[in-house]
Amino acid sequence: MEIMDLIRHKYKTVSLVGMAKNAGKTVTLNRLLEEAAEKGITLGLTSIGRDGEAQDIVTSTEKPMIYLLEDTIVATTEDCLLRSDAKLEILEVTDYPTAMGMVVICRVKNEGYVEIAGPDTNIAVKEVAMSMLSHGAEIVLIDGAINRKTTASPSITEATILATGAVLSRDIDKVVEETIHQVDLFNLKPVEDVMVLGLAEELLENKSYGVIDQNGNVKTIDIKTAINSGTVIGRALDEDSRYVILSGSLVKKTLEDIMTITDAYKDVTFIVRDATKIFIGAKEWKFFEKRGFEIRVAEKINALVATLNPYAPQGYQFNPRDFYKKMKQNLSLPVVDVMLEEELDE
Repeated sequence: MEIMDLIRHKYKTVSLVGMAKNAGKTVTLNRLLEEAAEKGITLGLTSIGRDGEAQDIVTSTEKPMIYLLEDTIVATTEDCLLRSDAKLEILEVTDYPTAMGMVVICRVKNEGYVEIAGPDTNIAVKEVAMSMLSHGAEIVLIDGAINRKTTASPSITEATILATGAVLSRDIDKVVEETIHQVDLFNLKPVEDVMVLGLAEELLENKSYGVIDQNGNVKTIDIKTAINSGTVIGRALDEDSRYVILSGSLVKKTLEDIMTITDAYKDVTFIVRDATKIFIGAKEWKFFEKRGFEIRVAEKINALVATLNPYAPQGYQFNPRDFYKKMKQNLSLPVVDVMLEEELDE
């Protein structure tokens, strides 16, 4: 399967997010670069973290370098420019500072390896992506950092590629379970009621928390974050409550605390901006579903494909064919093993 065929003519900005460090995200990126080169597509590339270095600075393991061809548009930092061996033409020095210097947008003049470290904030990432498109990129790929799935947010990119692999666990079934859970979160139903969505959007835009009752009245909750505020949220619910708007992260403890205060949550729909705001594991999620929690999103993430890495840097691996078959049977997305050349289902 050509991953680029799922993107071309459909999306301008695509994020790559990994289930964990060493899940195969950089290998996926290199495959996309190869496919784009074969199809004559001019890519733009940046990262919300650091990537492209020869050795992983977190795990001290060797990792794939990012080799960019001529005419690729890249956004990286001033320090990274000095460590890259590709010849780069500077197109724009942005106003976005990082610990490694200002973010600079360049065009590759002579192909070579590039170290990439992009802006530190989602807003800056989106604006840099738009700048790369204006400089001639047909599609911009945004490489997420460790545990930073926020680039998958629809407010940042139009579509997302999810990388998963054996690094998550030595238990293949657990890896499958956690990946299914992440895809299910990406596929959470959006709010359909236009009036409710409008009220929710206003609260989310203001980074506020609130309750919407059956008559469309909004009662704000005076908290800065839902973390450690579950009891406050629970006390704000009554028999007329229909929706709870959470502008920040949703974690297990918040729902647990709500359950200890009231049963009114069973008649309420909880709304978050998108699935990148949810930090609840697969087993806990199933528990809350059984207890009657309903959670929806204001914006649904457009997940395109799941890429697989059956090898873990800890030294163990899954049988590639078994891993591929299990994922293909259980995921609602197309599945690609980026470590193998042949199609495993043939």
